[in-house]
This record gives sequence, C-alpha cells and structure tokens, in this order.
Amino acid sequence: MLILKNLTALQFEPATLLGDVQIAIDGTQIREVGAGLAAKYPQAQVLDLKGKLVMPGIVCAHNHFYSGLARGIMANIKPCPDFISTLKNLWWRLDRALDEESVYYSGLICSLEAIKSGCTAVIDHHASPNFIAGSLATLRQGFLKAGLRGMTCYETTDRNGGEKELRAGVDENLAFARLIDDAKVKGEEPYLMEAHLGAHAPFTVSDAGLEMLGDAIKATGRGLHIHVAEDRYDVSHSHDRYSQDPIERLAAHGLIDSKTLIGHGLYLSDADIAILNERDAFLVHNARSNMNNNVGYNHKLSAVRNLALGTDGIGADMFEEMKFAYFKHRDGGGSLWPDSFTRFLWNGNTLLERNFGARFGRIEAGYQADLTICNYDSPTPLVAQNVGGHLAFGMNSASVDSVMVNGLMVYQNRAFPFDVEPIYAQARKVAAQLWQRMDALA
Repeated sequence: MLILKNLTALQFEPATLLGDVQIAIDGTQIREVGAGLAAKYPQAQVLDLKGKLVMPGIVCAHNHFYSGLARGIMANIKPCPDFISTLKNLWWRLDRALDEESVYYSGLICSLEAIKSGCTAVIDHHASPNFIAGSLATLRQGFLKAGLRGMTCYETTDRNGGEKELRAGVDENLAFARLIDDAKVKGEEPYLMEAHLGAHAPFTVSDAGLEMLGDAIKATGRGLHIHVAEDRYDVSHSHDRYSQDPIERLAAHGLIDSKTLIGHGLYLSDADIAILNERDAFLVHNARSNMNNNVGYNHKLSAVRNLALGTDGIGADMFEEMKFAYFKHRDGGGSLWPDSFTRFLWNGNTLLERNFGARFGRIEAGYQADLTICNYDSPTPLVAQNVGGHLAFGMNSASVDSVMVNGLMVYQNRAFPFDVEPIYAQARKVAAQLWQRMDALA
C-alpha cells in the first residue's frame, strides 16, 4: 500500500478542494481518503507530496498517435487550400508511409509526451493502410512501455482499396478486441488498454462498410469511434449520396449508442444532435485541430449532452486544449464559462468508465488510482468556485510533477523510471525515413 500525504485533493466534478487529507492507494485503486491514514496503515509506504495538488487523471478523448512523427515534417507537401486537400496531400500520404517500426515509435513517443503533459489516458484513432494487420497490437506496445492507459481502434475506410480495404480494417478492429479480451482472461498484464471499432468518416465508408462495423459492434460489445462533420463536405456528401444527415445514416445502421465516440461534429444538424443525446453518445471537441484545418467552429456545443475534449493529433496537452477550447468559444460569441470547459475536460473519465467497467475521475475509495499531480503555486486563492478560472488562466502542463496510472508512478518528479533519450534518438531516425517514404509515394 502507498499513502500520499501533505497534499490538496482537487475534484473536478463537482469542483471540490480537500486539504489535510491523505490518499491510500491499494493496488490499482484508491482504498481510502481521509486524515491520519499513515498512522492507520503503519506498514504502508508513505510519499510526502510537499503541498502539491492531486487531481483525478486527465484524459485526452480523441487523438491520432500515428501523427507523432509528423512534427516539423520536411516531406514535399503540395499546397493545401482546403480540408480535403490537406487530407490527401498530407495525412493520407503520411499514413500510407507508416510501417511497423514507425507505428511503434510514434505510439511510444506520443505516450511519453501525453504523460509528461499530465494525461493518464488517451483515446486513440489509428490509420496505416500499408500496415493494417497487427498495427493496433504494435501501437499497444508503446502504451504499455510508457505505462499510459488508453483505447485505440483502426480507421476503417474504403479510400485506398474499396471493399477489400474495408474488410481489412474491420478485421484489425476485431483482432485487437480479441487480443484485449484474451489478455484480460489470462491476466498477462495490468488492464491498461481497451478497444473501440474505428472508422474514418461517413464520406469514406460505404453502406457495406457500415454493415460490417455494425456486425463487429454486436460481436465485441465495443462502440464506434469515427469523425463526423469535421468539414461541410462530409454533410453534403451524405445528403447527395444517401439523402440523410450523417448521424442519421450511422444510426440507421445501429452504430450510435452509449459507447459511441463522435469526433468534431462541427456541422451536425439539430436532428443529428438529438440522436446523439437520445442515445447517450459522446461528441469530442478538438478546438486546436479545427482552427489549424480552418474548418470552422462548432456553435452548438451547449446543445450536446455528452461533450469531451480531444486534440485530434496535436499532441496531448489537455491543459492547452482546454484553454483554446474556452478562448475560441468566447471568440465565437459563446456564453459558457471556464467551469463548463472544466467539466468537458473531466468528461473523458466518463468515457473510460463506459469502456473499462471501472470507476474513474474522482479521488474516492473504489476509484482507479489514475492521478495527475501538479506543483501549482497560485498567487490568488484557489477555491472550489474558481477552479475553472485557474485551469483557463493559470495552470498548465509545466505544472505537472508526477503522474500515477493504475496505482503506479509512471512519471515522478518530472522524470520517467527509464532512460527515454535512446527512444527519442531512434524516433528521430525513424521519422526521417518516414518522410522519405512519403516523398516516394505517388
């Protein structure tokens, strides 16, 4: 058992601050929170946090670890005047150039950097069309090496190979779900990873693909993870080809339920949002990515019942993402205040609960011991009523001192428990090779 002492516990939802408490960690869970626990459990190891702030783990609810080696990319990228050309000229060339080694290193580097930024979990969405079978197992190795909790899926699409590619994508999702189920049964490792059923977007998945995904969801009990209405093109394509709004079309195939994760949703109709709300699905808002791709702003955030925050591949700094989400909302004339965006940040834990079958997001007995520990010396009072203001205007990822996942310190005193420099050195070599392969593609 481990006792954390000399700390302030910050709950996000509802916002609460608890001083003069200690936290008892027993295995992977919080056993007790209260005063005098070090004396109550004299055999336990005691860690003095010296006044630091302890929060429930922070979750990035939508990411693309396959883009981890694109930072500062020096491949020959054609001009990208709109969103579709950005996909074709950059991201769909990058994912086609990925091989097993680059998938592993992009996943591992992104896992390490997510932890450094204070994340305890990341929900990932993967694509590597020339390395489909086994890609999710390879990606998982990076999560486990770093000690990061997460979910991932393969981006089912027909954009490169029609129905054959659709089948390969669904098969990889099914194989990964079986891998996770087998690992749980065998108890081979800590239960850190889960599966979604992935798809790119409605405009690159035919009805045949949606039927395959529906069958896979029934077979595995997992939910769909897909981009929808990130750009107006997705909506116009759905109207032109299928005479339906995109969420309406997904729902008609039985793909919208409480485990569904929809990325972006900038141009959803009121009827589409009503379907999401009625079926208790989640929408994940990715403010920085939307700005970077110049796709517009989602003015209907307050209408969505379940809203979380993600980065869509722009790192995993959720402190930064929460700030941008709030400031962009205000810039767009929105009326929500920082407390709402604090709740959206915390909501990633609800996604974990729905998929891992455990309790996340509170510092209470029986909850998973996923904790973000910050060294935040505020010049103004920090109280329950202004937690959102401190997150929006003060606290940032530079405050992160330590991260606990599943009861283990995977990052402590701003250091990993293993040497990461050789990993970064190899990643730089792999990235250069990846960029060269991109230039060789037609």
